[in-house]
Amino acid sequence: MTTDSGAAAVRPPAKDPWKGLRGVMAGTLVLEAIVVLLTLPVVAKLGNGVTWASGGFIVTLAVLMIVGSGMQRRSWALWFSLALQVAMILGFFVHPALGALGLLFGAVWVYILYLRRDMQQRIAAGRLPSQQV
Repeated sequence: MTTDSGAAAVRPPAKDPWKGLRGVMAGTLVLEAIVVLLTLPVVAKLGNGVTWASGGFIVTLAVLMIVGSGMQRRSWALWFSLALQVAMILGFFVHPALGALGLLFGAVWVYILYLRRDMQQRIAAGRLPSQQV
């Protein structure tokens, strides 16, 4: 396939290649919400107990993660997910265990960003199987 200028054109993918990555991001947020809710007993036993502030922060963060998992089709969803990661890392102020989990899941999201960049490069180069003739 060539364009009017004679350069080879990149064929668009036949199927939505982003669907799988959106599923990975949604699944990661759901898993993360479960792990965040499991920090409630840790904060209750090892910290100063669950207060309105700490419990509210943890439950709100988990609910936002579940809501965010359903919003992955939106153009702003990736930035929302990354903002949730920053909020979870700031959870160090609630309890160090929550912040440590934030760093762990932050590494997972860095890998997801790597996969996203790799997919963008493959689409631009026309190297996806659905772009092959």
